[in-house]
Amino acid sequence: MDRLDRMQLYVRIVERGSFTAAAADFSLARSSTTEAIKRLEADLGVRLLNRTTRHVTTTLDGQAFYLRCKSISAEIEEAESSFRDAQPQGLLRIDAHPLLTRTFLLPKLSEFLGRYPKLDLQLGRGDRLVDLVREGVDCVIRAGEIADSTLIVRRLASITEITCASPAYLEQNGYPETINDLQSHLAVGFISSRTGMVMPLEFVVDGDIQQVMLPARVTVNNSDTMADLARHGFGLIQAPRYRLQRDLDTGVLVEVLPRFRPPPIGLSALYPQNRQTSMRLRVFSDWVAELFQPGTL
Repeated sequence: MDRLDRMQLYVRIVERGSFTAAAADFSLARSSTTEAIKRLEADLGVRLLNRTTRHVTTTLDGQAFYLRCKSISAEIEEAESSFRDAQPQGLLRIDAHPLLTRTFLLPKLSEFLGRYPKLDLQLGRGDRLVDLVREGVDCVIRAGEIADSTLIVRRLASITEITCASPAYLEQNGYPETINDLQSHLAVGFISSRTGMVMPLEFVVDGDIQQVMLPARVTVNNSDTMADLARHGFGLIQAPRYRLQRDLDTGVLVEVLPRFRPPPIGLSALYPQNRQTSMRLRVFSDWVAELFQPGTL
């Protein structure tokens, strides 16, 4: 392992906060990782890391060295990418919602990997906004508003949202034609992970967003459970159209108030600012943007 390799390993240890996790990322033995950092500290003549049984943190010198290593790595990758025949290579760690991954990424994944044969992907399928740096994730794909200003955000598409319910529920409670007709209806309450409160239904009426809070006998904090409850007739829900398309096609669910659909929500690729020049990230985000052409969602 040369000095550049040790620097890259050091960066991963700092970002992961763990020798063991970084060793796994680089397919190295834990002992080899420890020895590499000891040699790096000996060459520099400073202590870079404070080690405890649970955490690894940088010293003041270690933090300064980490920032320099990140800058050097970015410059090297940018220099390599400037050559015409340069190809992205190495491991790229991605996290996306399970249904989004199954519906859009997996069917086209072989085409992407065929286009970039030196690139490998590690796909996580979470339903939360991960700590990209701490968990070693290079990029996440998420829907909705992005509150973290420390991330680079690339908007990929707008997701069409719909309001729907089961035929049995609508037969019992009526088919609403206007927003005022909702007064006699129930909703499946969805609890926001951000506020901890049940989210109101939203409708676009004459260009303005109108919120309606309906009573709910059942509330959930999981989108799959919410859809299941709607299928069983517990009330109205709002969700991305692509998520419910099979139910709509088979008649399990029926869209209501199509003239007053909720406002679309944004779909974005997010990655740390210090990785914005990565060729791996660039080609991946370009490919994902191709998948979500207007009308896809």
